[in-house]
Amino acid sequence: MSESRITADFWFDPMCPWAWMTSRWMLEVEKVRPVDVRWHVMSLAVLNEPKMDELPEEYQTLLKTAWGPVRVAIAAQQQHGDDVLGPLYTAMGTRFHNKGQDATDRAVLEAALEDAGLPASLAGYADKDTYDTELRASHKEGIDKVGQDVGTPVIAVPGADGEQIAFFGPVVTPAPQGEAAARLWDGTLMVASTPGFYEIKRTRTAGPDFSNL
Repeated sequence: MSESRITADFWFDPMCPWAWMTSRWMLEVEKVRPVDVRWHVMSLAVLNEPKMDELPEEYQTLLKTAWGPVRVAIAAQQQHGDDVLGPLYTAMGTRFHNKGQDATDRAVLEAALEDAGLPASLAGYADKDTYDTELRASHKEGIDKVGQDVGTPVIAVPGADGEQIAFFGPVVTPAPQGEAAARLWDGTLMVASTPGFYEIKRTRTAGPDFSNL
């Protein structure tokens, strides 16, 4: 008998290169494990609002520009349904991270929308707070599962007792493929489902590697 499929809820901010790496790994996990990814938006700008004054000026500037892409993503979801988020995230991430295109450029946002089969006019929501209430609600849904001391991505899966198991990360580069992706998935679920387990961490010695994407 084949294993029943599970849904992995994945919260992302399209500006984060590490979330992008993890998301590409999750697409590989879909191929090697009975898992379907359901995409949601969260916001680094919202996450860091309470401590903006404590952050380096360069990072504050980055967070101010981070509003645009995630506002476009939530507008697309609200107007065209949940299913557009996956393709739009792929289109945005490919341009922002793999190709190094400017995420604040209106033309880049329009091109990403067109790549995902969506109206280019949605790029106009980058500068609008029309769906900020929905954005904050989606962000809160994800971050409430893991707490404020993390970032993006957040992943949540059904646990054996019916409760969701949620965690930040994993932070990995390059994105594992094939059986390596499967092993990382299995191990991540094992440690995340252990009662009282909170953290494994080591110093990053390399930046995001997009060469195999």
